[in-house]
Amino acid sequence: MQWRSLVLALVALKLAGHALLWLAGPSLGFYQQRLRAFSCSPAKEGASSNSRCLKASLIAPHWASFLGRAWGDGSGGDISGGSSSSSLESGGGSDEYEQRYSRAFPPQLRTQLRDAARSMFAFGYDNYMAHAFPQDELNPIDCRGRGPDLADPSNLNINDVLGNYSLTLIDALDTLAVMGNSSEFQKAVKLVIDTVSFDTDSTVQVFEATIRVLGSLLSAHIIITDARQPFGDMTIKGYDNELLHMAHDLAVRLLPAFENTKTGIPYPRVNLRTGVPSGSNNETCTAGAGSLLVEFGILSRLLGDSTFEWVARRAVKALWSLRSNDTGLLGNVVNIQTGHWVGKQSGLGAGLDSFYEYLLKSYILFGEKEDLEMFSDAYQSIQNYLRRGREVCNEGEGDPPLYVNVNMFSGQLMNTWIDSLQAFFPGLQVLIGDVEDAICLHAFYYAIWKRYGALPERYNWQLQAPDVLFYPLRPELVESTYLLYQATKNPFYLHVGMDILQSLEKYTKAKCGYATLHHVIEKSKEDRMESFFLSETCKYLYLLFDEENPVHKSGNRYMFTTEGHIVSLDKRLRVSLWQDTFPDEQKTEKLKPNELRAINSTSNCNRVPDERRYLLPLKSVYMRQIDQMVGLI
Repeated sequence: MQWRSLVLALVALKLAGHALLWLAGPSLGFYQQRLRAFSCSPAKEGASSNSRCLKASLIAPHWASFLGRAWGDGSGGDISGGSSSSSLESGGGSDEYEQRYSRAFPPQLRTQLRDAARSMFAFGYDNYMAHAFPQDELNPIDCRGRGPDLADPSNLNINDVLGNYSLTLIDALDTLAVMGNSSEFQKAVKLVIDTVSFDTDSTVQVFEATIRVLGSLLSAHIIITDARQPFGDMTIKGYDNELLHMAHDLAVRLLPAFENTKTGIPYPRVNLRTGVPSGSNNETCTAGAGSLLVEFGILSRLLGDSTFEWVARRAVKALWSLRSNDTGLLGNVVNIQTGHWVGKQSGLGAGLDSFYEYLLKSYILFGEKEDLEMFSDAYQSIQNYLRRGREVCNEGEGDPPLYVNVNMFSGQLMNTWIDSLQAFFPGLQVLIGDVEDAICLHAFYYAIWKRYGALPERYNWQLQAPDVLFYPLRPELVESTYLLYQATKNPFYLHVGMDILQSLEKYTKAKCGYATLHHVIEKSKEDRMESFFLSETCKYLYLLFDEENPVHKSGNRYMFTTEGHIVSLDKRLRVSLWQDTFPDEQKTEKLKPNELRAINSTSNCNRVPDERRYLLPLKSVYMRQIDQMVGLI
């Protein structure tokens, strides 16, 4: 009996040691080595690569040589304090993460949350109509409307967005349809047709007017004219393509931005009545100039007029031609006359985010092979130079994947912050089949949300603190949560959505709507409800919990624009016009659907296994690691 006791004691001691190492977790080295974590040069050709649901030639070398070390730390030290890979990956049975997130999500709770998301939208929308319409935005604390700041033309935070054209009403049109509110949708469309004019002395940002206004008009027009009417009867009696005509009128007023520019990259702003203001800034951000192709392309193909798609596509090609020859990366601010990069930061957040998004989404809508090729090359460069952390999301040693800001020419780290707009990227990764990597990046942003009840506009991962403290009700984390749920059907993402919805109700609800958080720590509010709260944040929350929505059940295929406007994948949008009009342009091939499936169906593709569908998408040890890294525990 003594030897049995001795064996049991040794086993217990070993298990205790593993448990201690597991609790110390893979993040121990992050705290020890954070200051030098990103000091190394990016991986070069020849490093081992990992296929992430793209063909091998499109995938960058992932930081295999740094596997088992802190982000980019080249010292060779083991970050876990000596723990083995098996100790890191073992969960040791059920824990608090599994208990909280792996439980079944009752249908009744899901229905309640769907209704809560709809009520959230209704509260914001009804108060806008009661207190703000026909002005652009609602001030939810003072219960008043807001338009352009005519007294201060330099107030670009307001004037870039607000054009004196009932912005919030237009931006919310397709959300009304997605929620099945046909009577209010029809009423809103008639109001837009009867009351909105773009013949106004307003200087607006081309990008904002395109994604918020032009995109919504096109989306609503497609919904009205869809013979199948999947959302219910959204037809308008006597409708004569008025929304399409309004979209055309607006786009014509934006066209002067593309004139008198030596590169073909547009000016950032136009006056809707007079064109580009004299003395205009020659500098623009990459996302602002290069994220017009979806809306302009839809308009061209619906009208049979190639002008709009051509100018947008020319701008994309001009930006693409300016990328670094060494890294393949683009900067975030460029001079439209000289092509000189004024801002050399390359990242996935503000200034670049939707440029990458629209390379892929333009391909999805229009089928032009060159769009997918540009996206694939860009994605490879992103993986080569921006990605840090362990090679595989759910296996091995090392810190979790994170995408950082680097110099576009050298790939060297430029700063230690990430911004909330980058939270869109997991959703984009879902669209290309890189679900495993999306899971890790999403978990990082969710951990920040859990800590603050919101996403600060800019978060410093080195200091574990916000650099910019406000949260303007942005949708990017909700969008990625929704798309990851659609890809995995894992109830974890329903819990995430519930957390987000509850935080919004608790911290941002005001007397007449939902307000920007001025300070995510103190939870003080700012009197502004941006239009994307209704067009995106509420819509994605609603769809997350509405399993029976026609978006999911009608058999139609849909894509969301960068402003969350829904567009059906229509054969009409696959007909190219611009190539025939401009024969000097190199003709591009269209990829057939089966070719794209082949790209995303490599034998070693890291798809989420079926047996993990109702477990945590990220192993609890790695989830705990991320929570430690943002200061939650």
